[in-house]
Amino acid sequence: MPITGRSIIASEPTVGSHGSTRAINPATGESLDPEFTFVGPADVDAAAKQAAEAFDTYRTTAPDRRAAFLEAIAANLDSIKDEVVQRAHQETGLPLARLQGEHGRTTGQLRMFAAELRLGAHHEVRIDRAQPDRLPAAAPDIRQRQIPLGPVAVFGASNFPLAFSTAGGDTASALAAGCPVIVKAHNAHPGTAELVGQAVTQAVSASGLPAGTFSILFGSGSTIGQELAAHPAVKAIGFTGSQAAGTDLMRTAAARPEPIPVYAEMSSINPVVILPEAMQADPESLADGFVGSLTLGAGQFCTNPGLLFVPKESQRFVERASAAVSGAHGQTMLSPAIATSYQDGIAALDHPGVEPLAAGLPGDTFNAPAPALFRTTVHHFMQTPDLQEEVFGSAALLVEYADAAELREALEGLHGQLTATIHSAPADGTVVRDILPVLERKVGRILFNGWPTGVEVNHTMVHGGPFPATSDSRTTSVGSLAIYRFQRPVSYQNVPAEFLPPALTDDNPWSLPRRIDGTLHTS
Repeated sequence: MPITGRSIIASEPTVGSHGSTRAINPATGESLDPEFTFVGPADVDAAAKQAAEAFDTYRTTAPDRRAAFLEAIAANLDSIKDEVVQRAHQETGLPLARLQGEHGRTTGQLRMFAAELRLGAHHEVRIDRAQPDRLPAAAPDIRQRQIPLGPVAVFGASNFPLAFSTAGGDTASALAAGCPVIVKAHNAHPGTAELVGQAVTQAVSASGLPAGTFSILFGSGSTIGQELAAHPAVKAIGFTGSQAAGTDLMRTAAARPEPIPVYAEMSSINPVVILPEAMQADPESLADGFVGSLTLGAGQFCTNPGLLFVPKESQRFVERASAAVSGAHGQTMLSPAIATSYQDGIAALDHPGVEPLAAGLPGDTFNAPAPALFRTTVHHFMQTPDLQEEVFGSAALLVEYADAAELREALEGLHGQLTATIHSAPADGTVVRDILPVLERKVGRILFNGWPTGVEVNHTMVHGGPFPATSDSRTTSVGSLAIYRFQRPVSYQNVPAEFLPPALTDDNPWSLPRRIDGTLHTS
């Protein structure tokens, strides 16, 4: 498919008149064709109004029809896989193998949500039948289901041009919930975004859905992003990106006459705790695993470990990790701006109380700064809040603790995180029992004897956590539970049968699992 440099508003290609940009190959510095024109407030308004107009039709689609729509998007993406992967490689510098895997993850989660729609559990149907003979007062017939919130604005992520962008997890879960989607494409990989946007648009048309079910806009994030967040037709926001941008969206959404939820994944340093017996058992393997996870993808995953708690006197581990970092070459980062931000973050760690342990070698391409490793004491860490600031890239801080009490005190002071990892041996059990409740309060996912990079897309994954990891710790942006972000419950009391929605009628035409008078019925 040709890349045109145009936004798509309710199936109509749209040329903007508010500036323009070109993608940059971060590995070579080469400017890529075509030029992408930026839309302005009037175009945002048109996309939002079209989404609002489509909402009532789209939200009433039967589960099978909506599932088939998601599967059609996945099939369209499969048909242009090579084209999409090659363009994403040019725009991000990410390896082809990584992008091929990400393409599969993107289509896989679309199909996962299609299966979830056919299962129907997300409707959360509850029925309490009338009890006319109950004393001292009769009980009414009350039925409850989840309904979609309305049009959702989705912001494409820099580090996942497919799985967290145009047709990624936020878009897939919002469409599955019954919400039209307006995507604010990320300007670092606009060609990838347009190709995927065309695939979604084709699926909208082939499925006979209203054109306003999907739009994709190119423009300045600080302008049209804020316009979307403030528009009265938009009812929720899905975002993956920096803490500064996420909190700006949160403020705008909260200040509206009708505040709306913002589901923002923003910042995490993903602490890893190595306990004494585990460290003593195999420090070299632990060091190798740590550095491998730290440098994976140039440290540009949401879950790379940026903070490591180790016992004092872990010299074999420190020597092995330092040697591994020193021998590691930088990899191309996603954009010149991200590479510059990484270098600024490294510079911010250079102050008294923090010891540079190792620095790797710059890569052979543009925007490939060296990995780095630092060390500090647990006391300095606790007294220096800015040491918890995320450095997005292959940089980590080792924090040395003396005993279990010192470790627990440090963990109590952690900000909210996406993940926490514990490495333990059987003899560490007492410490594990002590710190596990602390970590439960701090993170969305706890791992044992592994590394946090790698997020499984399934029905049990939580990719979320307390602020500033995300804006709402009750949710996840990965896995089938993500659909609940874009729904709300409605009760129907004594509604005549002919007016009930299909999900709540006695004959259960969609074969949904339901809780009836407190008892779960699976169909």
